[in-house]
Amino acid sequence: MSAVAAPRRSERAWLPAYLGTALIWGCSFLFIKLGLQALSPLQVAFGRQALGAVTLLTLAAVVRVPLPRDRVTWAHLFVVGILFNSLPSTLFAFGETHVSSVVAGIINAVTPLATIVAAFAAFPSERPTAGRVAGVLVGFAGILVVVAIWNGAGSSEALGALACLGAVACYGVGFPYIRRYLAPRGERPLALAAGQIAWAAVQLLPFAALDRHPIGPLTPQVVGAMVALGMLGTGIAYVWNFQVIERAGATTASTVTYLTPLVAIIVGALLLGEAVTPNEPLGGLVVLLGVALAQGRLALPGRKRSG
Repeated sequence: MSAVAAPRRSERAWLPAYLGTALIWGCSFLFIKLGLQALSPLQVAFGRQALGAVTLLTLAAVVRVPLPRDRVTWAHLFVVGILFNSLPSTLFAFGETHVSSVVAGIINAVTPLATIVAAFAAFPSERPTAGRVAGVLVGFAGILVVVAIWNGAGSSEALGALACLGAVACYGVGFPYIRRYLAPRGERPLALAAGQIAWAAVQLLPFAALDRHPIGPLTPQVVGAMVALGMLGTGIAYVWNFQVIERAGATTASTVTYLTPLVAIIVGALLLGEAVTPNEPLGGLVVLLGVALAQGRLALPGRKRSG
């Protein structure tokens, strides 16, 4: 009995890290909203990256993972820092000044679809199959449901949704960029994560320093949210995500996308008291349906799933 149970436990050793990542990334939109109570979008973005960089650089030093040494890798990390961190973190923070954390969390679920669209352009071998095209179209239709486009979204809400979609577009370009330029270089994931987030903090530093937005009361709630957003969301969760990739594979790790919108909806409604209209979770389900179609987890009617 024990001989059988041990392998089963080891097979699921990735599960705590997987659930922890989903919880932290799903709560990140709540943390952003709380940080905005005292800080500007730029200040929230910079604080997030600075705390994340300190966390990952310290962790890399403790476990003795050396940072990359060659200039080419650091040049690519500079670009990845823009695409994955400095620009999208600013856009999401700005977006949440106009939309709820619930809406921002649901829009974030479009990331796999944006990645697929970018991959079509970056890799000619990535053929736009019927399932992938259908998934992209269904996913973006889900976003229109989330923002209740039939009601005519107000200019403020539309601006916030577009900012969040801009952040997602950055992620979509970032994944193929990593695949082409960084993955073949053989660096440790922790070293790459620490390098890209350190670059993001450096990139945002001059803009945050020039930001004239007055800092509001740094209440325990605001400070706690920023610490959680930076040290957990931009620090530890990255490490956990890499652990899931190593132990369960990239496909399993990518399914965290299905859980983060659910977490965002629950914590936004319960902890922030944000109103959740029926179209928002419905649109979220449509988005996830599109992701499942695009990733081949669901087959179009009349078609067999490949491989």
